[in-house]
Amino acid sequence: MKKTAAASAAPTAAAVFLVQDYRLDFTLDSGQAFRWRRHGEAWEGAVGGRWVRLQAGPQRLEASTAAPVPGWDWLADYLQVEARLGAILDSFPTDDLMRRAIAACRGLRLLRQDPWECLASFLLSSTKQIVQIRQMVELLCRRYGDPLAVPPGTEPMNAFPTAARLAACSEKELRECKLGFRAPYLRETARWVAEHDEAFGHLAELPLAQAREQLVQFPGVGEKIAECVLLFAFGMSAAFPIDVWIARGLGCHYFPGRRVSACRLREFAAGYFGPHAGYAQQYLFHYLRTQS
Repeated sequence: MKKTAAASAAPTAAAVFLVQDYRLDFTLDSGQAFRWRRHGEAWEGAVGGRWVRLQAGPQRLEASTAAPVPGWDWLADYLQVEARLGAILDSFPTDDLMRRAIAACRGLRLLRQDPWECLASFLLSSTKQIVQIRQMVELLCRRYGDPLAVPPGTEPMNAFPTAARLAACSEKELRECKLGFRAPYLRETARWVAEHDEAFGHLAELPLAQAREQLVQFPGVGEKIAECVLLFAFGMSAAFPIDVWIARGLGCHYFPGRRVSACRLREFAAGYFGPHAGYAQQYLFHYLRTQS
């Protein structure tokens, strides 16, 4: 895949990413990230402390920001435009469910998100649906995130709050963002990340099992949330989050008529879905959620 970029007239800068087999709508609306808003054919969100507009065209993604940028590698990495999707899909098992998920969702990519934003966002996901997670994230950003530059006439948008900013909040203030019982979890986790930012970043250098063990030490972080962070932020492709949709799907299609423990499902997924198990999980998740 190739990329070309050119600055446009103020106040925006624009780039074109040449891609193949990339479904932007599936990618941004598949429960990986919670800050993208659809406006007609385009999507608006925040990446790397910048307002970004994205629109898909024939074998291309068009991107713009509200101010000139020195380069576009940060966005190419976030969008994972260089990922070899064909090879990834070829690594999936060829059972009927997986074939249907690929046929329905082909072009879906995994994003590479900021680790702190990803951890904080999924910490809020416990017992909540995607629309509710988006609401909580948006409230946090409006109250505690720095305003981002946006083009004239565009809806305001704030950056995701830093760990240090949320660590300074009271539990009451966080509960006012509709966080409920998640408020103290987010506050304590923000405190740790703010104080140990370097150690948090080094999780990417650990083996999957060891990184998972470190993450589940955070208040409110179970294995599912840990796996989401390892997959969507740290790029550990063998991570396999198991939520209600995936547990139900795995049980119905691979263990029909049997009661299977979460531990057994994790063991099965680790051995069955191959080196890109996390990618397979996202295809199954989006397929099961949208086809139900």
